[in-house]
Amino acid sequence: MGQISENPGTLASAILPVDPKRAALIEKEGLKVRPLEPLGVEIYGADVRTRLPEPVIEALEVEMANRGFIVFKHQTDLSPDELVEASKWWGAREIHSTHGVHPATPGRHRHIFRCSNDSRHGILGVGPQWHNDGSFEAATFSHSAYYMARAPERGGGTHFAHQGAAFDALPKEKQEFWERLVSVNSASSVTHPVVHTHPISGRKSVWLHLGMTGAVIERLPDDELTLDQLKTMSASADKFRLLTEDAMKALFNDYNDLLNESFDGGYGIRYHYDTGDLLFIDNWAVAHRASPEAHLPAEQQGLRIMDRVTIKARQNLAPHFGLPQYINMAGPHPFNKDGVWQAGGVGFRWKDDIRMQN
Repeated sequence: MGQISENPGTLASAILPVDPKRAALIEKEGLKVRPLEPLGVEIYGADVRTRLPEPVIEALEVEMANRGFIVFKHQTDLSPDELVEASKWWGAREIHSTHGVHPATPGRHRHIFRCSNDSRHGILGVGPQWHNDGSFEAATFSHSAYYMARAPERGGGTHFAHQGAAFDALPKEKQEFWERLVSVNSASSVTHPVVHTHPISGRKSVWLHLGMTGAVIERLPDDELTLDQLKTMSASADKFRLLTEDAMKALFNDYNDLLNESFDGGYGIRYHYDTGDLLFIDNWAVAHRASPEAHLPAEQQGLRIMDRVTIKARQNLAPHFGLPQYINMAGPHPFNKDGVWQAGGVGFRWKDDIRMQN
């Protein structure tokens, strides 16, 4: 498991550099563009209380798709409404909220999900494993905002891994296998491809929720299909099978290893926040997880307060092969009996010694 390319260090070139023309357009507005290595871009000189011109927003959205995320520096003391309005610059230009509201959330704003390492200030323990926000939705969030209202004194950042470069890091035979897979969310029954084509960058990108997947469906390769099956291209059950427990464990561990290896492979970064950082991710381009330090007690690490806002996508992340967007996990399935089909809770337990919470 975890076998990626023989020379992962060469993958740094798989993250596109900031486009000079887009950078010039952005800097024409008095902003400074500072690329991070190997992914991400910091933006200096902005005040997101004032909407940027539309061509600049479009340029930044493309850079997010290519480099995973952008960070507007020095955005201190944003009000809840100011944070939400700036989040509407991306995707479908609407907020897509599915969370509860912590009592400490400023103004009890329904679109702000407040996280902290102190239960008096926010929700504890959010996002310890690699994931994408809103994987239980058909139109999973296109972008997410992370506003560091208070950065802890002793670190507590977020890890990001570029999912297009991660796909490129896979051996060819594993790329071909993963492209035949569709996951089923254990809580919502929504289906998503394990490999999709990003709508802005056009890159093939991996996608799998490690904490809320109840089944993975494989379309049989053509050399395993009968002639009659090949002639009938509808989503008939005899062209598909469920991954077994062993195959599921192998897939999940491979995916986890692939993203863990992003730091050495040139497609991952451990980002450390300053108070006032407003970080936007392209949620279809990067997976993320909270750093282990983010969940340490405030007495040990310093108080951490982060506000998250999630943005509606322009389209569904639709499955391949004519499979439906929803397959009822609470009911029977038409596939092989020895496959994993597990509804509810955290889904398939692929590893017993880690906490499944995203």
